[in-house]
Amino acid sequence: EDQVVGSFATKLSYFAPLARYKDPVEAAKQEIIKKMKTMDGKISEEDLRNSVMQSYEGTNKLRNKPRKKDKKGQVAMGMAAGAMLAGPLGAAVGAGLGNMFEGEVKGAVSFKLRYLPIPNVDAERKRYEVKGGLPGVDWGLLYEKHLAKTGKHVGDYTGQDLEMCVFVTNEKTGCSCAIYRSLEKKIIAVTFRGTCELIDLITDANLIQTPWVEGADKEAEDVLMVHVGFRASLNSISRRLKELILAAVPAGQDLSEYDLIVTGHSLGGALATLFTADVAEYGMDAGRRCPQLEPSEPWFTSLLSFGNKKTLNLKQAPPKPKSIRLYSFGSPRVGNDAFVANFDSLLKENKINEAYRIVNDADVVARLPRSVSFLGMASVGYDHCGPTALISLPEEMKNKDNEDEDGATTPIPKFWVEGESDDAECPVRDGTTLTSPMANGMLLGDIVNAVKSANVEEDTPFEKNGNMFSMAKLGDMAKSVQGRLSNFEATDLVSLFGIRKEYAEREAKLIKTIASGEALGHHMEDEYYGAMGRASGFIARVGEDVTEMQSVGVKEEI
Repeated sequence: EDQVVGSFATKLSYFAPLARYKDPVEAAKQEIIKKMKTMDGKISEEDLRNSVMQSYEGTNKLRNKPRKKDKKGQVAMGMAAGAMLAGPLGAAVGAGLGNMFEGEVKGAVSFKLRYLPIPNVDAERKRYEVKGGLPGVDWGLLYEKHLAKTGKHVGDYTGQDLEMCVFVTNEKTGCSCAIYRSLEKKIIAVTFRGTCELIDLITDANLIQTPWVEGADKEAEDVLMVHVGFRASLNSISRRLKELILAAVPAGQDLSEYDLIVTGHSLGGALATLFTADVAEYGMDAGRRCPQLEPSEPWFTSLLSFGNKKTLNLKQAPPKPKSIRLYSFGSPRVGNDAFVANFDSLLKENKINEAYRIVNDADVVARLPRSVSFLGMASVGYDHCGPTALISLPEEMKNKDNEDEDGATTPIPKFWVEGESDDAECPVRDGTTLTSPMANGMLLGDIVNAVKSANVEEDTPFEKNGNMFSMAKLGDMAKSVQGRLSNFEATDLVSLFGIRKEYAEREAKLIKTIASGEALGHHMEDEYYGAMGRASGFIARVGEDVTEMQSVGVKEEI
């Protein structure tokens, strides 16, 4: 019970030529003529539908089946047969062959098919309109207006034939994503849906990590580790998702001709990051779910059922797209330092062509899970993948708009990109937690430096305990130390224990934004919509038209 015996996958169009086919238009015409000859001459919609309905009944053999997990019986039989033929060596060979043997796929599926054919007509396919998860959010319009500023059109990038192909979801894990494509521009986009319960990300204390590659030794040095919940969620749809992406490429074409764009918000951003890392390193391996040490099944198995056999090179490794680009929004951290280092290496080697982690100001989810639990005392090993693109309002503009001469108000745009805008430390990363209490900026270090920089001119020396002192020098020392102590802050206390003052200030600010509601508010889609609008020079508010800012100075800073 609840065990998969086997499966087969075939396009429904394969059965159409086998059906009791009738020309739908001619069949409908004949039905009308027949009814006209009757006494009442009435014909209903159901009569017409039944007259053109096609049907097929048949049996199909199962083509695939899961790998056997329990092979103890056949291994024992292999050992016994091998021992009879060649002694101990034969037993070993027999056991190996028994472990490898999977057996034939048995069974068949009988079914009846009835379908209503649609006559061939010249129909214009409408381009898919990109909206948002919240009513009133119009990402497509914002993007179109952004491109229009440079004299370009959205069709130049996404094509006039952009379409949504399929929505994939797992009922148990809730993991969901959609696949879009443009055959004109040869683009495939995968968008992962974020969590429906934001509070789950804030209150979930489960920071447990698991090996990114299933079967890897988690105790080994530099093993790639990721959040156990994120991996389990992606694992629930990963194989089916990759099968559908491969199937989205028309027969006669190859995935290597297509650009892949992966994106997601919140939890969806974490899943997008993991999926990108998988495809970039291993290719679109539809023979397994997430990465594993055990050999995967042939990646092309499902495609053979879709009639693409002539276009496949069955000896090649899983195909990779022409390019891979990742854009996550408000994504939580997904893995440890080793996973981040591996992701960054994929970026440097151009296996991932572009990756940006977009964060809106005080968004707390983008700062979770914490890489330390409390002021550097206990590490839990999480960090970001790829550079951060920070979008937010300047401090002085958070609670008011910029008023021009006519009294109109427009917010000032602002964005900052890690490693591109300047060399400043990313404010979303935890950074280095511990340092020497004597370092610059630390209370003790500043006092020592103040003493060292005091006036060294000799003046009225006197002797005490065999040492010569300068009264002027002592006065300078006292003034310098007094000046530093006059600027004493609460965060200076933690510096006495070797905890970086900048880190303590950042933690205090995080707590403050959580208490004020900013931390959660800035994570919501409407806030990202407005911040992305400001970053591109537009005012984007829910339920309103997207308008361009007028005479606004652009600042790029943290």
